[in-house]
Amino acid sequence: MAAKLRSPIAASLIRCDRQRNVNHAWILVIYIRRTGLAAAAMILAMSSVQALAQVAGESVQPTESADEATIDFSANGIEYDNEADVVTAKGNVIMTREGNRLRADQVSWDRKTGRVMATGNVSVTNPGGDVAYGDSIELTDTLKDGAVENLLIVLTDGGRLAAAHGTRRDGTSELDRAVYSPCSVEDSDGCPKNPSWKITAARVVHDPVKNRIRYKNARLEIFGLPVIALPGFSHPADNRGGSGLLVPDVQYSRNNGFEISAPVFFKIAPNRDLTLTPHIYTDVLPALQANYRALTTHGAFQIGGFATYGSRIPTSSATLQQAREFRGYIDANGRFQLDRRWSITGSLRLATDRTFLRRYDISRDDRLRSTIDLQRLTRTSFFSLSGWGLQTLRSGDPQGQIPIAVPLVDYRKRFNDPVVGGNVELQLNSLALARTSGQDTQRSFASARWDLRRLTNLGQELQLTGFARADVYHTDEAGRTLTALYRGSNGWHSRFIGAVAAEFRWPFFGPAFGGTQRLTPRIQIVASPSTPNLSLPNEDARSVDLEDSNLFALNRFPGYDRWEDGARATYGLDWALDLPGFSLQANIGQSYRLSSQPVIFPNGTGLTDRTSDIVGRTTLKFRRFVSITHRYRLDKDSLAIRRNEIDATIGSEKTYAVIGYLRLNRDVDPLIEDLRDREEIRLGGRIQFARYWSIFGSAIVDLTDKNEDAQSLSDGYEPVRHRLGIAYEDDCIKLGVTWRRDYDRTGDARRGNTYQLTLSLRNLGR
Repeated sequence: MAAKLRSPIAASLIRCDRQRNVNHAWILVIYIRRTGLAAAAMILAMSSVQALAQVAGESVQPTESADEATIDFSANGIEYDNEADVVTAKGNVIMTREGNRLRADQVSWDRKTGRVMATGNVSVTNPGGDVAYGDSIELTDTLKDGAVENLLIVLTDGGRLAAAHGTRRDGTSELDRAVYSPCSVEDSDGCPKNPSWKITAARVVHDPVKNRIRYKNARLEIFGLPVIALPGFSHPADNRGGSGLLVPDVQYSRNNGFEISAPVFFKIAPNRDLTLTPHIYTDVLPALQANYRALTTHGAFQIGGFATYGSRIPTSSATLQQAREFRGYIDANGRFQLDRRWSITGSLRLATDRTFLRRYDISRDDRLRSTIDLQRLTRTSFFSLSGWGLQTLRSGDPQGQIPIAVPLVDYRKRFNDPVVGGNVELQLNSLALARTSGQDTQRSFASARWDLRRLTNLGQELQLTGFARADVYHTDEAGRTLTALYRGSNGWHSRFIGAVAAEFRWPFFGPAFGGTQRLTPRIQIVASPSTPNLSLPNEDARSVDLEDSNLFALNRFPGYDRWEDGARATYGLDWALDLPGFSLQANIGQSYRLSSQPVIFPNGTGLTDRTSDIVGRTTLKFRRFVSITHRYRLDKDSLAIRRNEIDATIGSEKTYAVIGYLRLNRDVDPLIEDLRDREEIRLGGRIQFARYWSIFGSAIVDLTDKNEDAQSLSDGYEPVRHRLGIAYEDDCIKLGVTWRRDYDRTGDARRGNTYQLTLSLRNLGR
């Protein structure tokens, strides 16, 4: 029931509600204008339960001006001292005013002084959501200003501020002898524990308006040990971030000596920030790293860079250049959604020399790619206007042989076939490749593809495909291409490509071992007339290799410049077993060339003879504990393993092992680039030996020998790189030490050891 009272002094709403199972217990909820608390209290003091019940039937709407401050007030009981003009509320007291909320067991309000004294389980919540707890809190009647004894402030991001004494004025809290920590102070059993890290200070100021926490005479303690003094230190009060110093990194490497990097974060605006990171070394000159990020209404972008001034060793020499020069790297990327259909993306990656990234442990990439791409995407069409360029970081690659693609135009349109059914896809494509000291190529083509998929009454799947394409090429300076197989002939060239294909699948289902299994035989027939190939340059179809992913492809070449003509039959078998928490999938297949015309596949690719090699893949998964994938290619005659690739992950999220193995034994012509035989193993893992402690490591070992690759420098066991470390990680701190060793050398990126100390503190950056 509810009652609304109105008087010249105050307007009050009194609601009396009898609780279940409690005799004669009632709760009062009073909405009081700041000027009307005394009158409301007098009414309460003189009223009985029966009187309140009588008033409950009235319904009078109070009128309030917009500038009058209103306090929402509730309590189990209330008393009023007429002589002292003090109102005392007892039992689950809640006071709310302008987003500030006070909760306590008892609240006394001195109307003469405006003093509010709260005791017993006291909490004050500000409009931002931060909660302050204390044994007793003295406030003004605005609920904004006051003093607290034995204060605890819980911030919205989970951080905590504790102090022996605190005051709050205009929403800003000042704490004496204070401690800050975002860490839990209780373990999983609810027992008290010391936080993993904390900041102690003589005075702390929490300003929710500026979203900052500032310290005076502060120091950082980790696991109870003082680590570093923090004079004039401050940080954001929540996860929105703010300007300040981030956690530094410390490491030692043979290339640069001891290094300390101290990033400084600048929050320019809510949607823009800048991070400057000076790197100080003992063996080389300092370096500066910068990263600028921005979020706009249409997209986002970031621009990063790393620069220094020093000497270097060229990749072609072992002698250190004494003359110092500028060395640096830029990395920028962004994406903008212009409207619902149009978007533009771009990236820029450039380095001043080939060893800079490895020398300063920025990246181990051997090529840097810069791109620009304008796209239009609809439900049935796709358009792209793009360009890209590459900077090689390989010691043996001449930059003049690396192409620049401007422009690359690609348009595709899909629609349903209105005559016989199926889907039709049209494609227009144009590409121009330019080299500063190499072959230049321009290419354009138009193609159409028709696909029809049907299911028979017996569950068989039949797919029919028709394909046609017309190409136009122009080539200059083809003789500059080192590999004759890729050159083509100078001048204009054209060709027409046509193909038809039919693929048949017949899946069988049945129970097995308490689960289900699927067995799917499949066969494909492809026919294509003789197509010119060798007279055209090969720019995008070079690294061809038969594998399970392209066995049933219409064209087994990876690009457009080469086309597999003739007639062939491809056959294979797919099998799958699904059990609760377990799955096993496998496929195997082979192809046979029906025509006797010469093929253009290089030796060692598995497609040279009429009968191809055998390829397959097996994937095993057991819950989330085991995941193994095995890919292979077997010689059609001797069944020797020509390709053997294993990727395995075993273990849980905290303790696991990762194994990768690759062996290529294809005997490919060494003059053909990127297809050399090799053998390597990759190992990695983590072992958690305590609740928060773990050791981790990884290694790459080159197992190639002279029999597999005559140009290999490995003797059958040549470590490439390994890493070993120990780490501590809980809910608010990550601490680790890592040892890494590199065994290869390129220019001034020398082989040697690197030791790194990493520290990440919750709410304080990395």
